[in-house]
Amino acid sequence: MNDIPVERIWFFDFDGTLSLIVPDREKAELHPACGAMISELLEIPFQHVAILSSRSLDDLAGRIPVEGLFLGGTSGTEWQVPGGHRMTLSGRPARILEEARAELLPEIHTLAGLPGVLVEDKIWSLALHTRRAPDISRTRLADRLSRWRPGRKVRVLRGPEVYEVQLVPRINKSFGVRMLCRFLKFSPGPGTLFYAGDDENDAIAMRLVTRLRGTALTVGKRSLIPASLVVETPPALAAEICRLMNNGAPDGRRKETLNRVDRTAGAREVKT
Repeated sequence: MNDIPVERIWFFDFDGTLSLIVPDREKAELHPACGAMISELLEIPFQHVAILSSRSLDDLAGRIPVEGLFLGGTSGTEWQVPGGHRMTLSGRPARILEEARAELLPEIHTLAGLPGVLVEDKIWSLALHTRRAPDISRTRLADRLSRWRPGRKVRVLRGPEVYEVQLVPRINKSFGVRMLCRFLKFSPGPGTLFYAGDDENDAIAMRLVTRLRGTALTVGKRSLIPASLVVETPPALAAEICRLMNNGAPDGRRKETLNRVDRTAGAREVKT
């Protein structure tokens, strides 16, 4: 008799996790190996797959050519569910955001007025991209932010070549994780949540997931939190997820899935 698969939610960040980091973030796209891995996950019963990004939902949705996913934009303040229906956070948090934007946006744009620093307005946060900035601009921006932040009701998070200034600090990716669990009426148990990401916003969500006895995985060279596994690249992530598919699919199918992902991307082994 076949075992009944465990119901799980698999959360993935997008930039640097399911896509390679590229000089022009407008050209970021889902890595083929990650697309193959997600498609396999969706074929296993009782597996919910969510991509949770600080990008806007419109931006994110245009980069994901896979149906049947939950897509979370702006750290989970807006969601698109399978079938295309959308939900957006409103009420008191939205009023707090409006006040914070009116007060802080001019200051942040002034702070970021350095050669090569690009400002991206994500509504609930502002991303200050430094990929194209010279070293002196990066140093000055870090110094300006450290001196500006005390006393401001914001949170500044680091990512690869970016600072993300969260205008409403409690709206982060752990908020997005909670929102989707609430929507699905999902009560997490041991081993039922998974989160993969590559920056400090993801680390906040990882801490929540591991407290709930789930699994966290960092894409990069060093672990974001002590409890997470580490893989270096998106294709390595895809290969590792296939190895974790130990419920709901026969061994033969799991091996076939892993072989397909390895052929697609030449995945590396996970670092321990």
